[in-house]
Amino acid sequence: MKLDAGKKNIIFCDFDGTITVTDNILDIMKHFQPDGWEDLLRQVLDKEITLQEGVGGMFALLPSSLKEEIIQYTRQSIRIREGFPELLDYVREHDFEFLVTSGGIDFFLLPTLAPFDLKPEQIYCNGSDFSEERLRITWPYPCDEHCGKGCGMCKTSIIRSYSPDRYNRILIGDSISDFEGAKQADFVFARSHLAEECQKLGMPYHKFATFHDVIYGLNALRGGTDSGA
Repeated sequence: MKLDAGKKNIIFCDFDGTITVTDNILDIMKHFQPDGWEDLLRQVLDKEITLQEGVGGMFALLPSSLKEEIIQYTRQSIRIREGFPELLDYVREHDFEFLVTSGGIDFFLLPTLAPFDLKPEQIYCNGSDFSEERLRITWPYPCDEHCGKGCGMCKTSIIRSYSPDRYNRILIGDSISDFEGAKQADFVFARSHLAEECQKLGMPYHKFATFHDVIYGLNALRGGTDSGA
């Protein structure tokens, strides 16, 4: 299995639990413990409500007066997964397009990515509004007419905008927000829940723990040797 040399290469990379070591939305909820957040999470995992409903509902439990505390907490707690700067060097050297496609929120995602010299058009995430009594999440990249799953930030809509006739579409992710995108992609690098889902569905994927593993896998794909799952 290898990349089609006649096509451009594009990577769609998740943020929470992928670029970062842990899921920052869950970290915020666990730290501030607003009443009711765990039930909303359970409903998302049990597919009783959409991801958009769950994430929007959890953040609506937080008063906007906590804005500075929340931002300060994320600045102190977020850690970047090993090998991410090297991955960015690799994709630039080998002319891969690289997009961050995240269900995360701008107030912690954008400051975290600021040192890595990514252009605004390379980053897709949800927005935030602290102007009301409760924190409100905004959704600038909703599902298109082909997706009715209530993703919030719809990764499949973005992936679909890059034709498989012209692109080798590569997804890197770890969780529930990446499941549908993995079905659209030509190549998948997975860890955690996404790896479990790929295995359950019999979908081919490459396991990774750090971005050094991803670089190794991309090299194998470029050379025609599949690194395997």
